[in-house]
Amino acid sequence: MLSFLDHLEEWLVATLIGAATVIIFISVVHRYAAGLPIPVLQDWLLSLNMSWSQELCIYMFIWMAKFGAAYGVRTGIHVGVDVFINSLKDKTRAKFVVIGLMGGALFTAVVGTFGFRFVWEVGLRYAFATTFGLNWPDLTEGPVSPDLEWPVWIFYMAIPLGSYLMCFRFLQVTYRFIQTGQLPHVEEGHVEGLEEELEKEGLVPAGMKGGN
Repeated sequence: MLSFLDHLEEWLVATLIGAATVIIFISVVHRYAAGLPIPVLQDWLLSLNMSWSQELCIYMFIWMAKFGAAYGVRTGIHVGVDVFINSLKDKTRAKFVVIGLMGGALFTAVVGTFGFRFVWEVGLRYAFATTFGLNWPDLTEGPVSPDLEWPVWIFYMAIPLGSYLMCFRFLQVTYRFIQTGQLPHVEEGHVEGLEEELEKEGLVPAGMKGGN
């Protein structure tokens, strides 16, 4: 289950980055090509409405940021100033590390909870009630985005989902640190999964990972 969640996290971020790049490229090409005085082609390009592309990419980058932050917690790529913490004795350092991780978990849990309450009120409650045929009082459809004209709660769901995932990652890192005393870190030049593939091909002997 955790392996699937890890891959889903990576696939989501990679897909959003790739899709946003393609949309931005097409939008820029369309903008410049539409200014060329080419008969028929210019009229056709001007008839295409690409105003939605900027709005969509903004929301996509928000989703990337939230889920990318959770990925950063899991892999230890977040920037942190830990000179003072690392100068402490092992037991004292461990306590401060756990306090910091639990503080991160608490903060992201609070943000996720308030984020969900906000999303619930701006349209998710209405969508849930209408989908399941519930006759709740004071139902309001909620606002829609200016260009795409999609319900904004769809985009704002990045806040609770990403925050709760970050909270889970903080708890996961805390549990592993208590068990092993190690924090996740990124090795320069390391490509995740490459060593396993090389072992399968017989190019790297088993037990020789990490340059040992």
